[in-house]
Amino acid sequence: MLNRYRQYLLLEKSLSPNTLEAYMDDAGKLLAYLEDCGIEIEKVTLDDLHGFAAAMGDLGIAPRSQARIISGIKSLFKFLSLDGYRQDDPSELLEAPKIGRHLPDVLSVSEIDSIISQIDLSTPEGHRNKAMIETMYSCGLRVSELCSLKMEDLFLNEGFIRVTGKGSKQRLVPISDKAIKEIDNYLKDRCHIDIKPGAEPYLFLSIRRGRPLSRVMVFDIVKNLTAMAGINKTVSPHTFRHSFATHLLEGGANLRAIQCMLGHEKISTTEIYTHIDRSRLREEIVSHHPRNQQ
Repeated sequence: MLNRYRQYLLLEKSLSPNTLEAYMDDAGKLLAYLEDCGIEIEKVTLDDLHGFAAAMGDLGIAPRSQARIISGIKSLFKFLSLDGYRQDDPSELLEAPKIGRHLPDVLSVSEIDSIISQIDLSTPEGHRNKAMIETMYSCGLRVSELCSLKMEDLFLNEGFIRVTGKGSKQRLVPISDKAIKEIDNYLKDRCHIDIKPGAEPYLFLSIRRGRPLSRVMVFDIVKNLTAMAGINKTVSPHTFRHSFATHLLEGGANLRAIQCMLGHEKISTTEIYTHIDRSRLREEIVSHHPRNQQ
């Protein structure tokens, strides 16, 4: 059943490898719980699922993580009903815990410039790192999208790159002249890398290993540069994506346009940036309105 479920997620839902493994892990958690309770998956009731949700809370799993796991459980039971294992779906009325909207840290333009200024262009990785961060910020990319960029995805003369997002969905994203310039500088160094077989198509490579950059490598690069810049915020590659969207919104960009750039399926996902913008607006009012002055 689990093998069929994996095939369903891979072929029918076109999930990314990371999301697929997360859903499989969710299914494993539920099956382990049911085995301990002596319950067969074909006979699970809504009450059983409420018991599973309560057990997650008892284990101290955070509400946001619980909500993600429950999303995976709902996917599993949808498959079971579609594939004939069950005639009903007991997860239909299973509710995820309420979680508040998390307003992520956002970098100012000067903070981004400060991080980039820490890059030592005399090192072999210098131009690559600068091109990498400029591209992340210019195009609002997820770290997985950055790492999977290929040479054939660059349409620099036209000012676009092709991005493969969640569910293998592709979109064309405008890229800034500054990012194009930094990519051109990096490509001159890339020619001298001893590229390993299979890594040739990828844009951003490990200078020493000749393989595509991993997500962990990008995280480490961003973390080290942020520390060097003396910025006391929780900064990750995703922070540049948040900053990109927030700066566009503050500059007057249409929310639908930002949605297309980010590759969000639902406008509600993009709307979190309006909350960030409103919170900043309130800070400005509180700071400058005469009735708030002491």
